[in-house]
Amino acid sequence: MLPLRDSVAHHGPAFVTKLLLWLNILVFFWQVSGGARAFEASILRYGFVPALFFNAPLEQSHRLVTSMFLHGSVGHLLGNLWFLWVFGPALEGRLGGGRYVILYLLAGVGAAFTQGLAMPDAQLPMVGASGAISGVLGGYLVFFSRAWVLTMVWFVLPFFFWFPVATYIAYWVLFQFLYGLLGLPGVAWWAHLGGFAVGLLLAKHLCYHPPYRSQPSYQQGFDFD
Repeated sequence: MLPLRDSVAHHGPAFVTKLLLWLNILVFFWQVSGGARAFEASILRYGFVPALFFNAPLEQSHRLVTSMFLHGSVGHLLGNLWFLWVFGPALEGRLGGGRYVILYLLAGVGAAFTQGLAMPDAQLPMVGASGAISGVLGGYLVFFSRAWVLTMVWFVLPFFFWFPVATYIAYWVLFQFLYGLLGLPGVAWWAHLGGFAVGLLLAKHLCYHPPYRSQPSYQQGFDFD
């Protein structure tokens, strides 16, 4: 189920979300600019490797941050940035740019650390913004649980449905958990759950609006253009 847009009436230009989008794109261009060997070297040098981290935490701690700005393919990059574009602007408007960045970065670090705890002996590098963006989903759920999200579901042809955000994210969490238990390779499922948990726990503490301003506004109707 691919989310297309939400029902929250966004306020402001979402400057930080756009900055994060462009930063991830530019880093990916840097990764591929030197050819296949340089691309692989960037992942080996800056990706998060649990076995290395738990062997020398201080020396390897920078990978907790650098890994969240690297991606393994164009599809990996676009999938992550699409979710950030759908869910990020509303959360940025709610928290403000500075606190939004704090949540994003801490969720990314928490995601990598969670994956490391789940697979401490893993020697393959973990890269991607999905842990940080999972934190954005967690923060979004805290403030906009009554919102709706327009979703495309593909059954031979594309169909479009509005789902309650709480339902959509609950299904997302369930599938991350099931895939993590099954140990499906190629994706850091526990990192997604760790990042989501960080966003869920931090969002309220980072919010600076007084209680009487805490109710979000929603667009009327669910038109799609």
